[in-house]
Amino acid sequence: MTETSVFLNRRTPPKIVTLTLLAGLSALTMNIFLPSLPGMAKWFGAPYALMQLSVALYLALSSVLQIAIGPISDRFGRRPVILWALVLFLLATVGTLLAPNATVFLVFRMMQAVVAAGMVLSRAVVRDMVSDNEAASMIGYVTMGMSLVPMIGPVIGGVLDEAFGWQANFGLLLALGLVVLGLAWADLGETATVKRISFGQQLRSYPGLLASRRFWGYCGAAAFASGCFYAYLGGAPFVGNQVYHLSSSKIGLLFAITAIGYMAGNFLAGRFSMRLGMNRMVLIGTLVTTAGLALLAVITALGLSGPVMFFGLTITMGLGNGIALPSANAGILSVRPELAGTASGLGGAIMIGGGAGLAALAGAILQPGSTEMPLVLLMLASSVASTICILAVIRRARALGLGA
Repeated sequence: MTETSVFLNRRTPPKIVTLTLLAGLSALTMNIFLPSLPGMAKWFGAPYALMQLSVALYLALSSVLQIAIGPISDRFGRRPVILWALVLFLLATVGTLLAPNATVFLVFRMMQAVVAAGMVLSRAVVRDMVSDNEAASMIGYVTMGMSLVPMIGPVIGGVLDEAFGWQANFGLLLALGLVVLGLAWADLGETATVKRISFGQQLRSYPGLLASRRFWGYCGAAAFASGCFYAYLGGAPFVGNQVYHLSSSKIGLLFAITAIGYMAGNFLAGRFSMRLGMNRMVLIGTLVTTAGLALLAVITALGLSGPVMFFGLTITMGLGNGIALPSANAGILSVRPELAGTASGLGGAIMIGGGAGLAALAGAILQPGSTEMPLVLLMLASSVASTICILAVIRRARALGLGA
């Protein structure tokens, strides 16, 4: 760490708790309302497929914003970008609560995507503070703490939905956004070495990043590993409600199983990334996810699946992603450390953009009368692709003499 962190001193680097809550608010915004989707469709008198776009469109706009967020933070600093993003997020959240119809709701829901700055720049802040393998370890610990938030998010969201309606979920996001804004204002010191260069000069530095096969390999591994999870986010509410006929609170509770696995994987990433290295951790994680989803596919094909089996085996997806993603993200940042914000934004855009596509695809393939099998196969295919990508990175690293 370049400078000692002092809690609630905005002239020093932030504490891990601040980075965790910044990333956690972004994750919570994505998933707290998922158990409410069927009820929201009824409330607005809209098809489920339209309301499911609140996941896919949110992810799509997140990916676009992250392309801009990274370079802007390299140019002006992490702190002002994060603070302004939180202010805009609060305004968008008020809009979702006041929306008179599904179209207006979706517009403000897309605007909420600006909170992705917390997720992207928390990683860039870590990379500003520490070195490559240490960054993978620290990102693991940050996301381990962060995973506690989305773990309980759908559970709370399901309970709030049944007790007070879907609006209570967005009311909670508004309150938490105010808290995180206050904490970021007080604790988030600037960590970037601000470069007073034009965006044109920044763009001219892109070819070195974009020409790196290792950068694209890490991006592919991260995008496909997280892609199976985003497909799950897009399709699991349908499976729970339409295939298994579960209530929103039960669906929310079952969502926690994946997050438990993710938290355990993040803990392992924090413990072993320094020892095993980034590439091995990504490979281990993708293999864990692929093995678990392959088992689920076989069980489903044999007609032995049910709500406990379907949701229960997603713990392997959470575990694998928790192991793989901290190191994959650290790998994205390691190719050109001087462009950490840009690399984090571009890598995040690729990861979230791919997730948006898979979430939308999950919604499209799950039509009335569908079983869970199309979703399982989509998740499995995405995980296999992530394994192929990290194997390509390992091969390239060996060719460059960088080891495995």
